[in-house]
Amino acid sequence: MISEKDLEELQKIPLDERVKRVEALLETKENPRGFELGLLLALKMGQEIREKKPLGSESGDLVVSWKDRYSEYVIEEAIASAKEFLLHPASIAEKIKAGMKKFEEKEKSPDVDALDPSGLRQDVAGQDSAGQQNSAESKDQNEAENG
Repeated sequence: MISEKDLEELQKIPLDERVKRVEALLETKENPRGFELGLLLALKMGQEIREKKPLGSESGDLVVSWKDRYSEYVIEEAIASAKEFLLHPASIAEKIKAGMKKFEEKEKSPDVDALDPSGLRQDVAGQDSAGQQNSAESKDQNEAENG
């Protein structure tokens, strides 16, 4: 699991090294998410900006290379994610931290759905998670009311 300390350490790594790490990570994935591809695209665009190259001069080729490997939806999601990384990096970092915190909390607590194979958790009033009366309890209630 990536911690906040890991994120801080990652920020200290030179941009070129970050690009290499993300590329290596993506090479191991059969179906990367748009968010992950967007991270690579944003890093590549950051390199272009830092090196004073025209934006898209290299990153555009990267996106074109994705055409044969990924769906149009994933590519569009990657482009949108890259834009968010570049324009709002602090909010993206907060979303990542919140997601990590949520994941850690889920890891610590038992999975209630795993304990109920029917997928319908019962609450105290005998209703499932959708608010429907449990049929067995409903039958018992009807018998009690009708004698």
